Amino acid sequence: MIPRLTFQPPVIAHRGAGLDAPENTLASVREAKAQGAQWIEFDVKITYDGIPILMHDETLDRTTDGHGLVAEATWESLKTLDAGASFDPRFKGEKIPLLTDVIKAVLEHDMAVIVELKPCPGRAKATTMVTMIEIAKLWPDRESLPVIASFDRECLEVAAQLEPHWPRCVLMDHWDLTWRDKVDQVGAKALCVHEAHLTQARVQDMVGAKVSLLAYTIQTPERAKELLAWGVSAVYAGCPRAILDSL
Repeated sequence: MIPRLTFQPPVIAHRGAGLDAPENTLASVREAKAQGAQWIEFDVKITYDGIPILMHDETLDRTTDGHGLVAEATWESLKTLDAGASFDPRFKGEKIPLLTDVIKAVLEHDMAVIVELKPCPGRAKATTMVTMIEIAKLWPDRESLPVIASFDRECLEVAAQLEPHWPRCVLMDHWDLTWRDKVDQVGAKALCVHEAHLTQARVQDMVGAKVSLLAYTIQTPERAKELLAWGVSAVYAGCPRAILDSL
């Protein structure tokens, strides 16, 4: 049986502390910890040759000095790219991290984690399998299990087959009246919704369904406090400290 998730403090570092350090990098993990976050979220894709890395976009252009599709790039071609200089010159030399290195860092910092699977087109099953196998090799036998999240239903179905006891989280970027069905179909313990679509009535309805309700991505302490007061379990924030200091 999958235990009910608890979020204390109720702030999840989004892509690490992705507003104060280059997103989805080891620097963003360290910054999230320094800001007091206990929970951290990051995105995983696989390279052309099947290596799981942290990356949000389909292309390399926004967050690195590389160009082109992640799905067409090998790890050998990616490991020398700079993933920090475009964010701030102070982070020049920061690299695209391997999933295994990030999991080791998360465990070293004793943090809990939400792993968002963001497969390139046609690679949902492969991305899920490789990611979960790599995490399972490193994750210790402890109470806090990694939460597997995705917008992609196939990812969550495969995750349920591989590690049925790991919590799953359905992601929604719009309001969907069939959210209960989506949660039930993959046996999810959490539902994460874009904060713009959350009203007090919707939150109260979701809370009644006995799943942890998460909201992404919060920009102001005022909105965070409002959502938490309504019953949201935790909020995603690119600058966790700004929210944590207000609670």
